Amino acid sequence: MNKFFVTGGNTLRGTVEIGGMKNAAVAIIPATILAQGVCVLENIPNVSDVTLLLQMLTEMGARVRMLGKKTVEIDTSYLCDPVVPYDLARNMRASYYFLGSLLGRCGQASVSMPGGCNFGVRPIDQHIKGFEAMGAQVEIENGMINAKADQLRGAHIYFDKVSVGATMNIMLAATRAKGLTILENVAKEPHIVDLANFLNSIGADVRGAGTDVIKIRGVDVMHGASYTIIPDQIEAGTYMAAAVATGGDVRVENVIPKHMEPITAKLRSAGAEIEEGDDWLRVRRTGPLKRINVKTMPHPGFPTDMQPQMAAMLTMADGVSIITEGVWDNRFKYIDELIRLGANITVDGKVAVIEGVRELTAAPVRCTDLRGGAAMIIAGLLATGTTEIEEIIHIERGYEDVVEKFTALGADIRRVTLPDAPLSKAL
Repeated sequence: MNKFFVTGGNTLRGTVEIGGMKNAAVAIIPATILAQGVCVLENIPNVSDVTLLLQMLTEMGARVRMLGKKTVEIDTSYLCDPVVPYDLARNMRASYYFLGSLLGRCGQASVSMPGGCNFGVRPIDQHIKGFEAMGAQVEIENGMINAKADQLRGAHIYFDKVSVGATMNIMLAATRAKGLTILENVAKEPHIVDLANFLNSIGADVRGAGTDVIKIRGVDVMHGASYTIIPDQIEAGTYMAAAVATGGDVRVENVIPKHMEPITAKLRSAGAEIEEGDDWLRVRRTGPLKRINVKTMPHPGFPTDMQPQMAAMLTMADGVSIITEGVWDNRFKYIDELIRLGANITVDGKVAVIEGVRELTAAPVRCTDLRGGAAMIIAGLLATGTTEIEEIIHIERGYEDVVEKFTALGADIRRVTLPDAPLSKAL
């Protein structure tokens, strides 16, 4: 059993370098299946989700070679299995991107129903709608999604709701469909644009990513290429929120400031001073932590993946803050853990009301999901005493070298491996 122990009271100061965006990498790695050649991906994040995806590709017949901690070479020329390993895929939501890439290349795909963070129903109906519109037959049997198409064809698809996953998955399949595919009411997040840029680098014809309409003209052949994944907007935002929460002064490097604007705007409202360079941001707070209201929305609104970190930060703000979740039905499971630390929070449906307190006190807490886990670290930095965080596997899915990075900023955080508790004997 692995745990984090966080002792609060330290102010974060120094410089942190941000890694590659997890949410882009988990789509770009499956996209290499579409290339007939070798792809070299740089700035990949060193997180367990990426490790799992590379393991899936290897078991399916791809040749995967690490060229360094942040660079991987992927050759899918000999990939021959359209079935994604069940035991690996079932624990990871992003495994469903293999559906689009395998359909595009092989005309068939079998992937387990997605797992990953559990914070409400996250259906894949929009993915299936898109695949079927392009001529695929999709069935769900025994926990597996099976898709097959003799020839994918271009289609005009309007998504019933904005979905990052569905937008990416249909983009992947459409690159090899015959004719023109038009996607409307699409997601516009930075990782959508990054996936489109990667696809174009290997020979696809994708236009309009980042706008309301994406057009993909199918091509017959795609080739290998070298590509650098964009910096992780959410990792950067997490360290920025931690700096503001502790009244610190942190320079965040390897970022795209434009991508950070929804987050920096709210942090400024909470009392932060933020300087901006070409690829860095300096975040500091010397005055009081102010109450703010936050509503998560699809890009360019405030990202839902930053909602728990903001809640942790606001537990000790002056006054009452209100967070409204506008993307997922149930992303407040982590709130009970903040309350264990002494936070004063009430939840009514998609709204959390946070009344700032003078002090948080350490207690054992658990990670309910990836970003909820990041919130536990921030809360632990604020709490008096040592906070014990369980189920840190969620954090390590999406944050690379998290202990090392926080420690370099002055945090007192340790990763400890403890023996598993023995099973009780049946009476």
